[in-house]
Amino acid sequence: MRYFYKNVVNGLNTKKVLAIILLSSSLFACSSNDDEDPATKVAELTELENAFDVEVKWDSSVGGGVSDYFSRIKPIVAYNKVYSASRMGDVVAFDKESGKKVWQADLSDIEDKRSFWDSRISALVAGGPIAGLNKVFLGTENGEIFALDAETGELVWQAKIKGEVITAPAIDSGILVVNSASGILKAFNAETGEELWKAEQDVPALTLRGISTPVIASGGVIVGSGKGEVGVYILEKGQQGWTTEVGEATGSTELQRVIDVDSAPVIFGDKVYAISARGNLVAIELKSGRILWKRQYSSYRQIAVHRNDIFITNTSGHIYALNRVNGIERWSNLDLSNRGVTGPAVVDKYIVVGDFEGYLHWLDQETGEIVSRYELDSSGIHSTPTVVDDVIYSQSRDGDIEVIITPKIISAAQ
Repeated sequence: MRYFYKNVVNGLNTKKVLAIILLSSSLFACSSNDDEDPATKVAELTELENAFDVEVKWDSSVGGGVSDYFSRIKPIVAYNKVYSASRMGDVVAFDKESGKKVWQADLSDIEDKRSFWDSRISALVAGGPIAGLNKVFLGTENGEIFALDAETGELVWQAKIKGEVITAPAIDSGILVVNSASGILKAFNAETGEELWKAEQDVPALTLRGISTPVIASGGVIVGSGKGEVGVYILEKGQQGWTTEVGEATGSTELQRVIDVDSAPVIFGDKVYAISARGNLVAIELKSGRILWKRQYSSYRQIAVHRNDIFITNTSGHIYALNRVNGIERWSNLDLSNRGVTGPAVVDKYIVVGDFEGYLHWLDQETGEIVSRYELDSSGIHSTPTVVDDVIYSQSRDGDIEVIITPKIISAAQ
């Protein structure tokens, strides 16, 4: 499982993979002999008789993908197109139905100034894409924000933020909100790129390499922090509202006390669901910030909420289903321990996750049993698959995109 730390005090911001750390259920436990420690051992895939074979609607690629770098880049669907990007700076729009390439832009040379003799320098794309107002927005580790025309790929505007943009921005009511690794939360006019407001969040000396995607709901921007909190800012002006603690720093060392909230909070009705990399899964009242319930689960992966269930992948790759109303666990699946499992995505009556060897796994929502498996790409899958209308859009580390249809299974009782 690839994971990163960022030391703000010493100015370290390592972009290349520094280490592959197999995390135990306590996240930071270490072992002198990983081969004999079941807590850190990577689960081997057992033989599985698939309940169904998936249909690949189309497949294509986006440059060289993200390789071994930390990145949450994944495909999005908007305006009857599929948009995605590579770390180098390739941004591609595909026709949603056929997979035919509609346009391609190069953020590493967006002004077309590179000569034949110049070497290509990576744009370091790491945040996005997202779409809105007929535009596609992306951010980079250099703090650049790009707005491209969704129909042509042409640059509409470009702006700057202090710090790395390593997660997708959010857009609503004509306002684009960007969160950076330096603790800056900045809002832009999505049409023009004009800065509207800026808020600064405290960043601990040691945090995980990852930040929370902002989420906009009910006129507020809800975002997690490196301090293990979830807070809300007023979308129009940027004033801070309530702040709620999610993580719990319980260790004796600085490393053990890392409690980031790195996954995007999920808004469901009048509640916010959030999880810390070390601490708790919580249900929060959206209006007041009051904690309704909390349970001891730790994760930095995206969580999924569907009907009365919450699905999570914890720091060891264990997958859980919990009751959304009271947080009581319904089932757990430990078959994919330490396989770099992505966050879960809901598709039909299943949830689907990817792993570091490039497999997609379908789990039954009711039982948690793995019912089918499909190998997408051996380079691995790092980002939670995108699901739209029960169609899966998944991108490998090498930039291969596959659009996958899960067959509808009708039981004999029906």
